[in-house]
Amino acid sequence: MHFPILSSLIAVPIVGAILLLFVRDEEHSEKTIRAIALIVSGLVFLETLLLWSRFDASSAEFQFVERHDWIPSFGISYLLGVDGISLLLVVLTGFLTPLALLGSWESVHKRVKAFSICILLLESAMIGVFLSIDLFLFYVFWDAMLVPMYFLIGIWGYERRIYAAVKFLLYTMAGSVLMLLAILGLAYLQSVATGAYSFDLVKLYDLSIAPRTQVWFFLAFALAFAIKVPLFPFHTWLPDAHVEAPTAGSVILAGVLLKMGTYGLVRFALPLFPVAAALFAPVLATLAVVGIIYGALVAMVQPDMKKLVAYSSVSHLGFVVLGITAMNMQGVQGAVYQMLSHGISTGGLFLIVGMLSDRRHTRLIAEYGGLKKVTPRLVAVFLIVTLASIGLPGLNGFVGEFLILLGVFRWNPRMAAFAATGVILSATYMLWMFQRVNYGPVTSEKNARLVDLRTREWLVIAPIVALAILMGVLPNFFLRPIGPAVQRMLSHVEQGSAPQRIEAER
Repeated sequence: MHFPILSSLIAVPIVGAILLLFVRDEEHSEKTIRAIALIVSGLVFLETLLLWSRFDASSAEFQFVERHDWIPSFGISYLLGVDGISLLLVVLTGFLTPLALLGSWESVHKRVKAFSICILLLESAMIGVFLSIDLFLFYVFWDAMLVPMYFLIGIWGYERRIYAAVKFLLYTMAGSVLMLLAILGLAYLQSVATGAYSFDLVKLYDLSIAPRTQVWFFLAFALAFAIKVPLFPFHTWLPDAHVEAPTAGSVILAGVLLKMGTYGLVRFALPLFPVAAALFAPVLATLAVVGIIYGALVAMVQPDMKKLVAYSSVSHLGFVVLGITAMNMQGVQGAVYQMLSHGISTGGLFLIVGMLSDRRHTRLIAEYGGLKKVTPRLVAVFLIVTLASIGLPGLNGFVGEFLILLGVFRWNPRMAAFAATGVILSATYMLWMFQRVNYGPVTSEKNARLVDLRTREWLVIAPIVALAILMGVLPNFFLRPIGPAVQRMLSHVEQGSAPQRIEAER
């Protein structure tokens, strides 16, 4: 019996949160609370690296599987497993959480214990989403992570934080309810076919579902995931949530939470309902392309740096959905790579915007200018992360976008051509924002007195820059574990849709 490393990844942040409950919430204990939360999240990250080191990158199967009966009368199990698609997303979660905590060291001073507990509970739920291969357990974690995120926005956010938190919760819950109905429907169909209920994803992959039923189930799943991405036109909750959330909330929201939508499409929607997926792929691709261009155009006119980065997420995640809809090796592998890449570069952008906001207490682009003369080191890392975000060759953003466009071109050249305009628009709005903030004369005395990167901020941003370069220079190191799992998923889609295509041809 092997050590339950997957369960421990979920349990350690919960244990850390419980430990924090016993620390007195007094003024002098603030540093102790922060240190405990940082150490716990750091241990989780080290454990994700241990998981990666023991992972067999040549295998497409779920590894380190843990199975325990939970509610056996309904076929519900505590069933965890990790493959190449979920592995790097778990590592990304472990990587960003301590950085988010460290990035909030100066900016969060009220209810620090509650803040740290929310971050740790959120980390546990996010890891649970990526590791669950029982659909009921997946749904439990999917909804559980809404609660700490709601409080992070609603308590530690800015002026309109309650509005943003409620909007985030209502949008996500609306999609979740439909997904729950579809999950229960799948278990019922499994009981009809085999005589026993089951929420085991591997067994459900082999379940034969009528095409018309697939359509309804696919729509229920796809809507829940489209809201989470968020895919145009379900994106309106995102800018409000990002702008009102504290820096840590924005980093985790952009870096991990949004990836749950695209992960859900790859893990559940496509392989479970291949006929419906093939039917709706052009619709999803069209919405993705609209989102790419729309998000870029709206980002271009934003006066607020944080809102600009938020709309850039709508555009960049449109690329991820587009790559998934291509349903070929290059497109889907590029989409999974881009999930990881976007978490690094956009998380880095939110951290830098947070650093500037902590100094000047404003995020308005017009309030800045000439920072290159005042804070050259901060501007240098700002430039690297900006170039990573727009997909400069040699940095992380290029690899995913290139693979996605290659895969989409093989499937639909016209879609690829329209999507490619998003790359140009991305460079336009990001570089224009960078130029206005960092170049030109120092127009404000407040800007002239700004301090450059502190030691703590170096510890936050240096790993982001290092990983952005590493992913751009050595992409195969990250692509290797992804490939077999993507190939297995695509074979499920191909096998599931083949009989229906043959029937249609007859």
